[in-house]
Amino acid sequence: MAHDARDGRPFAIVDKRQALLSVYAADGRLIGRTAALLGLTPGDTEPASARGKAPSALQSHERVTPAGRFEAVPGRNLSGERVVWFNYDNNLAIHRLRPVSAAQRREERLASANAQDHRITLGCVVVDPAFFDEVVLPVLGQGPSLVYILPEVEPMVAVGGGKPHAAAP
Repeated sequence: MAHDARDGRPFAIVDKRQALLSVYAADGRLIGRTAALLGLTPGDTEPASARGKAPSALQSHERVTPAGRFEAVPGRNLSGERVVWFNYDNNLAIHRLRPVSAAQRREERLASANAQDHRITLGCVVVDPAFFDEVVLPVLGQGPSLVYILPEVEPMVAVGGGKPHAAAP
């Protein structure tokens, strides 16, 4: 009997090269796909120097969206906003675009066809608020799910070694 890697859970795939988030139902049906903002610095592993730091203390080279297979859970951030944690220990989640400094031009970046324009976050996967509310929350925000973040530098087999990363809140 074949083992289903999803274990009957809904899942998301983050394609960092294309700056896209795809959300799937537990049965594998695509529910929605959208542009996403990603970590400022390209790379597949979070630098060791970033671990345990407050998000505001991260240096630019530490702002990476890591590749791998993550056990995700819904929750809330320190401001009480709903998020889907994919790496709680390192403060990494899928969340809605929120107001920040106008200089970051996040709305403009999210709308850009150039995937490089989507590199701005501390490492989180950030999507349009309507997509978050209409797709992410109903599918991934109801219980445990999986988030697969595709590598952009390393070969697929080198990332994560097949071991899931926990997102325990």
